[in-house]
Amino acid sequence: MEVQERTQEAADLVSLTPSAADKIRTLMAEDTDVSVLRVAIEGGGCSGFQYGLGFDHGAQEGDHEFECEGVKVVVDPFSAPYLRGARVDYLETIQESGFKIDNPNAVSSCGCGHSFQVEDDAVPSDVGGCGSGCSA
Repeated sequence: MEVQERTQEAADLVSLTPSAADKIRTLMAEDTDVSVLRVAIEGGGCSGFQYGLGFDHGAQEGDHEFECEGVKVVVDPFSAPYLRGARVDYLETIQESGFKIDNPNAVSSCGCGHSFQVEDDAVPSDVGGCGSGCSA
Protein backbone atom coordinates (compact mmCIF):
# COMPACT_ATOMS: atom_id res chain seq x y z
CA MET A 1 0.00 0.00 0.00
CA GLU A 2 1.41 3.35 -1.06
CA VAL A 3 0.53 6.30 1.17
CA GLN A 4 1.63 9.84 0.33
CA GLU A 5 4.49 11.05 2.51
CA ARG A 6 3.84 13.49 5.33
CA THR A 7 5.21 16.52 3.56
CA GLN A 8 4.52 20.17 4.24
CA GLU A 9 2.38 20.16 1.09
CA ALA A 10 0.18 17.42 2.57
CA ALA A 11 -0.06 19.26 5.88
CA ASP A 12 -1.23 22.39 4.02
CA LEU A 13 -4.26 20.53 2.68
CA VAL A 14 -6.46 20.86 5.74
CA SER A 15 -5.87 22.48 9.11
CA LEU A 16 -7.69 22.04 12.39
CA THR A 17 -8.35 24.73 14.94
CA PRO A 18 -7.44 23.83 18.52
CA SER A 19 -11.15 23.53 19.43
CA ALA A 20 -11.77 21.16 16.50
CA ALA A 21 -8.75 19.06 17.46
CA ASP A 22 -9.90 18.87 21.09
CA LYS A 23 -13.37 17.68 20.06
CA ILE A 24 -11.94 15.16 17.59
CA ARG A 25 -9.58 13.71 20.21
CA THR A 26 -12.51 13.42 22.64
CA LEU A 27 -14.65 11.62 20.07
CA MET A 28 -11.78 9.34 19.01
CA ALA A 29 -11.15 8.36 22.62
CA GLU A 30 -14.73 7.01 22.77
CA ASP A 31 -14.02 4.61 19.88
CA THR A 32 -10.69 2.82 20.28
CA ASP A 33 -11.18 1.10 16.92
CA VAL A 34 -10.28 4.26 14.93
CA SER A 35 -6.98 6.04 14.53
CA VAL A 36 -7.37 8.82 11.95
CA LEU A 37 -9.74 11.61 10.94
CA ARG A 38 -10.77 11.32 7.31
CA VAL A 39 -11.68 14.60 5.59
CA ALA A 40 -13.27 14.25 2.15
CA ILE A 41 -15.65 15.71 -0.33
CA GLU A 42 -18.40 13.85 -2.11
CA GLY A 43 -20.66 14.72 -5.00
CA GLY A 44 -24.08 15.79 -3.86
CA GLY A 45 -25.68 18.25 -1.56
CA CYS A 46 -27.65 21.24 -2.75
CA SER A 47 -24.55 23.06 -4.08
CA GLY A 48 -22.71 20.25 -5.90
CA PHE A 49 -20.22 18.95 -3.32
CA GLN A 50 -20.63 18.09 0.32
CA TYR A 51 -18.08 17.64 3.06
CA GLY A 52 -17.40 14.35 4.76
CA LEU A 53 -15.78 14.11 8.18
CA GLY A 54 -15.38 10.73 9.76
CA PHE A 55 -13.08 8.37 11.55
CA ASP A 56 -11.16 5.57 9.91
CA HIS A 57 -8.78 2.76 10.83
CA GLY A 58 -5.93 4.28 8.83
CA ALA A 59 -4.83 5.63 5.48
CA GLN A 60 -5.77 3.95 2.22
CA GLU A 61 -3.59 3.64 -0.87
CA GLY A 62 -2.86 7.07 -2.35
CA ASP A 63 -4.11 9.02 0.68
CA HIS A 64 -2.32 12.12 1.92
CA GLU A 65 -1.53 11.53 5.59
CA PHE A 66 -0.36 14.16 8.06
CA GLU A 67 -0.74 15.32 11.64
CA CYS A 68 -2.37 18.58 12.71
CA GLU A 69 -2.84 19.77 16.29
CA GLY A 70 -1.98 16.24 17.48
CA VAL A 71 -4.62 14.55 15.27
CA LYS A 72 -3.72 12.17 12.44
CA VAL A 73 -5.58 13.31 9.33
CA VAL A 74 -6.03 11.60 5.96
CA VAL A 75 -7.36 13.09 2.72
CA ASP A 76 -7.99 11.02 -0.41
CA PRO A 77 -6.37 12.16 -3.67
CA PHE A 78 -9.70 13.13 -5.32
CA SER A 79 -10.69 15.41 -2.43
CA ALA A 80 -7.28 16.98 -1.88
CA PRO A 81 -7.40 19.69 -4.59
CA TYR A 82 -10.86 20.84 -3.47
CA LEU A 83 -9.83 20.98 0.20
CA ARG A 84 -6.40 22.64 -0.14
CA GLY A 85 -6.23 25.42 2.43
CA ALA A 86 -9.48 24.44 4.18
CA ARG A 87 -9.79 24.86 7.94
CA VAL A 88 -11.95 22.70 10.19
CA ASP A 89 -13.33 24.41 13.27
CA TYR A 90 -15.65 23.26 16.05
CA LEU A 91 -18.25 25.72 17.29
CA GLU A 92 -20.40 25.47 20.36
CA THR A 93 -22.53 28.59 20.69
CA ILE A 94 -26.13 29.41 21.47
CA GLN A 95 -26.85 29.55 17.72
CA GLU A 96 -24.94 26.54 16.43
CA SER A 97 -22.95 23.56 17.51
CA GLY A 98 -20.77 21.33 15.39
CA PHE A 99 -17.93 21.24 12.93
CA LYS A 100 -17.60 24.01 10.37
CA ILE A 101 -15.30 23.96 7.36
CA ASP A 102 -13.93 27.20 5.96
CA ASN A 103 -12.87 26.35 2.41
CA PRO A 104 -11.11 29.00 0.27
CA ASN A 105 -11.93 26.95 -2.84
CA ALA A 106 -15.70 27.34 -2.44
CA VAL A 107 -17.24 30.07 -4.57
CA SER A 108 -20.65 29.52 -2.99
CA SER A 109 -22.24 27.35 -0.34
CA CYS A 110 -25.70 26.44 0.82
CA GLY A 111 -27.31 28.01 3.87
CA CYS A 112 -26.35 25.14 6.16
CA GLY A 113 -22.69 25.29 5.13
CA HIS A 114 -22.38 21.55 4.51
CA SER A 115 -22.52 21.82 0.74
CA PHE A 116 -20.43 23.96 -1.59
CA GLN A 117 -19.59 24.71 -5.19
CA VAL A 118 -16.31 25.48 -6.94
CA GLU A 119 -15.92 27.46 -10.15
CA ASP A 120 -17.65 25.73 -13.06
CA ASP A 121 -14.50 25.52 -15.14
CA ALA A 122 -12.19 24.58 -12.25
CA VAL A 123 -10.14 21.46 -12.77
CA PRO A 124 -8.73 19.70 -9.71
CA SER A 125 -5.14 20.69 -10.48
CA ASP A 126 -6.11 24.38 -10.61
CA VAL A 127 -8.02 24.50 -7.33
CA GLY A 128 -6.12 25.90 -4.39
CA GLY A 129 -6.35 28.20 -1.43
CA CYS A 130 -6.65 31.57 -3.11
CA GLY A 131 -8.11 33.39 -0.13
CA SER A 132 -10.75 35.17 -2.21
CA GLY A 133 -14.26 34.13 -3.08
CA CYS A 134 -14.69 32.38 0.25
CA SER A 135 -18.15 31.57 1.45
CA ALA A 136 -19.32 33.26 4.61
